[in-house]
Amino acid sequence: MHPVIDVRGAVKRYGQGESSIFALDGVDLSIEAGEYVAIMGPSGSGKSTLMNIMGALDVMTSGKYFLDGIEISSMDENALSVVRGRKIGFIFQSFNLIPRTTALANVELPMAYQGIKSAERKMRALKALEVVGLSDRVNHEPTELSGGQQQRVAVARALATRPALLLADEPTGALDSKSTSDLLDLFDQINAAGRTVVVITHEMEVAQRAKRIIRMRDGKIISDSLNAELVK
Repeated sequence: MHPVIDVRGAVKRYGQGESSIFALDGVDLSIEAGEYVAIMGPSGSGKSTLMNIMGALDVMTSGKYFLDGIEISSMDENALSVVRGRKIGFIFQSFNLIPRTTALANVELPMAYQGIKSAERKMRALKALEVVGLSDRVNHEPTELSGGQQQRVAVARALATRPALLLADEPTGALDSKSTSDLLDLFDQINAAGRTVVVITHEMEVAQRAKRIIRMRDGKIISDSLNAELVK
């Protein structure tokens, strides 16, 4: 079995010569299927850059990246777009839902871009909304939902494409404490069902729910350890 994420010698440099800045400076990272990983670090540590690389939203200056066994390091934007749609489910701090559109339609949209037929899209979307506890909100628009519910719609949208990786970037940043707890409980359930989950965060409360915690500073991984509280 290959890792879901296999980053080798990742370098991301901005600028040239002495004025160049290394956002990533030789990062090696492997994440196996079914892991629940939190990547932490202060602003400027490189965690967001690494997230963009892992999510096929940006390309490295040098290094190799294998996503679910496929080398995507040298792909062009069109090929990367296809890989993103098929392999990665994104969850962002801003929910990125389409206004005046039902929860069901929001969840179906990425599958429409993949050419999945209408009946299959609806079946998957309804199932995903059930998983996140929103079966009674399928016809509600974003303005009719709380922030926590909107984020759960975003999670359902990410799950419905059946991705190899669920990638969450500061997913609790716009939520209150109750909604944060509910979302983290949902991540626990999703991971327990076998889904690979990677969360980018600066909040220890969020990171402590993961089974493996990676810390970054100055473009490098400075620690990578199992969460002792969860692996006793």
